[in-house]
Amino acid sequence: MDNFFQSLLVQLSDPSYALALLFVVSLLAATLVPLGSEPLLLGLITLQPDLLWPALGVVTVGNTLGGVVGWWMGRGTGRWMAQRLDPERTARYARALRWLEKLGPAACLGAWLPVIGDPLCVLAGYLRLPLLPCAAYMAVGKGLRYLVLVFGWQWLLTYW
Repeated sequence: MDNFFQSLLVQLSDPSYALALLFVVSLLAATLVPLGSEPLLLGLITLQPDLLWPALGVVTVGNTLGGVVGWWMGRGTGRWMAQRLDPERTARYARALRWLEKLGPAACLGAWLPVIGDPLCVLAGYLRLPLLPCAAYMAVGKGLRYLVLVFGWQWLLTYW
């Protein structure tokens, strides 16, 4: 196991591998795959501080594209979900879906939230909310989250 982590650190020290790995992990983390891109991002900027802005851009784009994958998954599940919705729960689901429809694409601003962010993207696709505004809101929310995370991390490293 030590060799694995040592190898990973060596790969992270090479910017071309590190940014590509960060992109793939951030894309997968925004789908329903249980991954987190935050530790990799923080490790990368700790080892390579000069890659701060490229890493922020790569992780935001990758995570946003992962949200778009979720949107497309939701768009393709319309008939499948309609066949499997439990009639007893339909009223509760309908109320939640009406709330999301009322918010529109702005609901995707919450795509960065843990646990509910990924399903929000899927529901936006299921509701057939327009893709480009949804993706823009996803990018803003996810980008702000990473910005706060990175600068909070740097503050901790500097002052603690």
